[in-house]
Amino acid sequence: MAQANTVFDASSSQIQVEHDKKRRQFVIRLNGSHDRAVLLYEYVGKKMVDLQHTEVPDAYRGRGIAKHLAKAAMDFVVEEDLKAHLTCWYIQKYVKENPQPQYFEHIYQ
Repeated sequence: MAQANTVFDASSSQIQVEHDKKRRQFVIRLNGSHDRAVLLYEYVGKKMVDLQHTEVPDAYRGRGIAKHLAKAAMDFVVEEDLKAHLTCWYIQKYVKENPQPQYFEHIYQ
């Protein structure tokens, strides 16, 4: 069986989002460490981040993996009391589908 065909359950507790502050990205390692889902961001000021891009490998799309990245990024924005510019369409969608008041307070309009 090819690794890409391995059953991967995004709702399970084995999903761990790593925050690589140096590279300014949130990462989920899939199938060990070979495949990765990432959310990239940049600082655009001292207290503002631009959540730029979310990418999940084709073989893992549609399984709710990006949702974990989006939640981790928005929780980071709230915890660090930052403002977020939502360039990434998926983050925009996530915030609409998960209308948390603490998120809206931190979104730069």
